[in-house]
Amino acid sequence: MEKLLANQVALITGASSGIGYGVAKALANAGAAVALNYHSHAEPDEQLAAEIEQAGGSAFAIQADVSDPAQVDKLFAACRARFGGIDIVVANAGLQKDAAIADMTLDDWQFVLSTNLTGQFLTCQAAVREFRRRGPSTVSKALGKIICMSSVHEVIPWAGHVNYAASKGGIQMMMKSLAQEVAPEGIRVNSIAPGAIRTPINKDAWDSQAALDKLLQLIPYGRVGDVDDIGKAAVWLASDESDYVVGTTLFVDGGMTLYPGFADNG
Repeated sequence: MEKLLANQVALITGASSGIGYGVAKALANAGAAVALNYHSHAEPDEQLAAEIEQAGGSAFAIQADVSDPAQVDKLFAACRARFGGIDIVVANAGLQKDAAIADMTLDDWQFVLSTNLTGQFLTCQAAVREFRRRGPSTVSKALGKIICMSSVHEVIPWAGHVNYAASKGGIQMMMKSLAQEVAPEGIRVNSIAPGAIRTPINKDAWDSQAALDKLLQLIPYGRVGDVDDIGKAAVWLASDESDYVVGTTLFVDGGMTLYPGFADNG
């Protein structure tokens, strides 16, 4: 079977769990060598890297806080030292710190924005610099590929999560503005916006039948997504199969952004 990302190198931030972990596995299975970034929990990424290496691939785990520009620089330097260059960057690191607006502290606001939005900005900035440094390669039509991990909440308001929703809305316009800026150089920038995906962070939303039934009312397609759904989308966006896709948010949400509450005329 053809490996869509053979001989390419991918860096995935926030790869120690959930969507980032699943995307890293998918890119590795598609033939990419992968750098697995984590913030504070090394074990999952170290185990995944070992599994990839045992299967004949190439991978390593590396710690960095993507909200810190000095640590982002060290992250990219480590990838260059290990693999010689980078072809694909998935800016995935993200978190939640939920509260009603009257109770949300400034620290809660800044904590989420610093990782979800500033962290993606710093990661994308370093990626552009790396692609320019390396120059054209023979493994891909593009000079480089950036995938920002957004959310359906870049367009769907989410009461009680104003910091998270604001960060994802910011990613939408950051991605589009960046794509417009660097597309003439052959750098493709796109986003994936997951809907409800089975991950540990949102287990309460699908772990009981009552919670699952309530959640499914928001998903016209009738099922909760899996990390494999996002991984497959990431492989496609990172490959030459999507070479003419630039500045686009790919919603992988089972139809959640169709606003099912209006299916019966509202």
